Amino acid sequence: MKIKSIYIASLQENAGSLVISMGLMELLKKRFGKVAFFRPVILNSEYKDQDIEFMLEYFALKQEYSSSYGFTLKDADSLLAQNKLHDLIEELIAKFKKLQEEYDFILVEGLCRNCFSAAIDFDLNLEIAKNIGSPIASVINGKNKSEEVITEEIKIENDSIKSNGIIHFASFINRLSADVQKNLQNNFSDTPTYFLPEINELDKPTVSEVMEQLGCELLFGEEKDMKKVVYGSKIAAMNVEHFLSHISNGDMIIVPGDRADIIIASYASLYSREYPNISCILLTGNLTPVDSVTKLLKGFGQFPLPVLKIKTDTWKTALNVEHIRAQINSKSERKIALAMGLFNDNVDITKIDGALKTESTSITTPISFEFGLFEKAKSKRKKIVLPESSDERILRATEILIRRNVVDIVLLGNKDEINYQASQLGLHLDNVEIIDPNNSEYFDDFVDTFYELRREKGLTRDAARDAMVHLSYFGTMMIHKGLADGMVSGAIHTTADTIRPGLQIIKTLPGISIVSSVFFMCLDTRVLVYGDCAVNQNPTAEQLAEIAISSADTAMKFGIEPRIAMLSYSTGTSGAGEDVEKVKIATEIVKTKRPDLPIEGPIQYDAAIDPDVARTKLPNSTVAGKATIFIFPDLNTGNNTYKAVQRSANAVAIGPILQGLRKPINDLSRGCLVADIVNTVAITAIQAQS
Repeated sequence: MKIKSIYIASLQENAGSLVISMGLMELLKKRFGKVAFFRPVILNSEYKDQDIEFMLEYFALKQEYSSSYGFTLKDADSLLAQNKLHDLIEELIAKFKKLQEEYDFILVEGLCRNCFSAAIDFDLNLEIAKNIGSPIASVINGKNKSEEVITEEIKIENDSIKSNGIIHFASFINRLSADVQKNLQNNFSDTPTYFLPEINELDKPTVSEVMEQLGCELLFGEEKDMKKVVYGSKIAAMNVEHFLSHISNGDMIIVPGDRADIIIASYASLYSREYPNISCILLTGNLTPVDSVTKLLKGFGQFPLPVLKIKTDTWKTALNVEHIRAQINSKSERKIALAMGLFNDNVDITKIDGALKTESTSITTPISFEFGLFEKAKSKRKKIVLPESSDERILRATEILIRRNVVDIVLLGNKDEINYQASQLGLHLDNVEIIDPNNSEYFDDFVDTFYELRREKGLTRDAARDAMVHLSYFGTMMIHKGLADGMVSGAIHTTADTIRPGLQIIKTLPGISIVSSVFFMCLDTRVLVYGDCAVNQNPTAEQLAEIAISSADTAMKFGIEPRIAMLSYSTGTSGAGEDVEKVKIATEIVKTKRPDLPIEGPIQYDAAIDPDVARTKLPNSTVAGKATIFIFPDLNTGNNTYKAVQRSANAVAIGPILQGLRKPINDLSRGCLVADIVNTVAITAIQAQS
């Protein structure tokens, strides 16, 4: 039987249903072309439902908010109080059926039973799931519960679902302590049961959430620093010498706005490596520091310590802080990575995927492609070295990669400096290997090896030592020596700085004379490969052929069926000229060297991508109209085209991905985002698997 929906149901509040929804939706988006999210009941209509907003935005669901829910809690309770359960269910079925007509799969997230009035003596989630014919994934909150209590709740839940005649898709026991999780066994029924540990940070708000929920004003701080997690709060009602001895990592300092001594001491604690790193300062009483103190704080520049101001007094503020709820929104990169890592580490993805019992779709969205990158990278874990640890973006990307358990990371640089910078940013890099090249046991051996590799080229030993001081050379030598599987650089270095050590140490693959690049262009429903858009300015026909072959091999590593279009301003025999001739020769070289690769050239872009145009210009071609690999004749054409498509079609451009080296080294743009780094590292790990 094909399953076309899953209903996520929870008995208790704060069970972590959103984490389960996120994990399942990531799987579904990879398997299905169109997926919808639906909540039968939301809390109210005054504010948009946070779970719906997150799912629609983060997973880029093509769905209107109005179609994503059935009733407000008030309206549902009113109907139930009037014994109109039938009317409620009937209308929900109508909305659900309408979604089924438009979408391939629907993920449903119910409200916890405790959210409904005490007069309701049945589980409304079960009633809804039964009537819409949806299997149930039950979520149980295991926080602060013993093994015995959890075991009993699982049995009650299993019996209840079974007695209602509903398919029990899976059980997720969430927020468990480490000891309880270790001792619980999956021996309850044939229903897959998964045990997920409590992750403290997911239950803690960020500075941004504090500001939003309390209605604070931001006096100082940048957007990136608003992502810091608030692990606790301290009311500063004592003198500085006593206050400093009470602060802990992640504390929010609550203090009246006229306490200049505490404010300055809080800032000073961040400069000192002897004190914990607080998350923010919350000034109470609607008081702003006097001008001299404000001037002092502004002088700190971009120091990462947000300062908020609120109208309420210290006592009232402290009470309100206790009611702040941790959230996950589409911009919560760190929490999203943590939640996805939690789900994937504790849930049998293969088993869940098999339980869907449906054919996979040929549609590939940007999100499904990125998820596929993580899946492939994790399947055969590799170690990637990142030499640019002084860049904040590298550290943030490292934390995300570690949290999602995608790869092992090696950072190059001074360990104390890296840890200090990470702590100031509120990042956790506990499981990251850090190597300082200047004090490394490998340094002398690397110098000797590099000297032996290049002495015939005139390299002296002193020059080899000078080269190895550069982080890119040291990182490349780690790959050569088998201490790492790949490297990603370029956030603060040029492309030449990244590629040159690779050419000198790693060298190119047999039969390949040049290093080239591709971009993965993630369009709305498919992924295309563009090459070369970043490295070679004006390749010869022979080099163009090598780029095409390398691009095809790269595409196959990532599950993209190669159909190569050798682009030109002419299609077939419609035009002539030196540039067209170069493409013709390159096409013939590829056909000779790799007869297994479908290729067409010369061909214009429209004939390569549009089936209607292809039928007119090249009706008998096996590539025209359905090309997946687009090889541009020169860098000028390729670079401009990829940027034009990226902007005009809202495509996600992942790259440049370098190809042609014996072992993978990839270059970043100096304007790269954290997400770009994360994707590039995952791609590098996949390249290293073959």
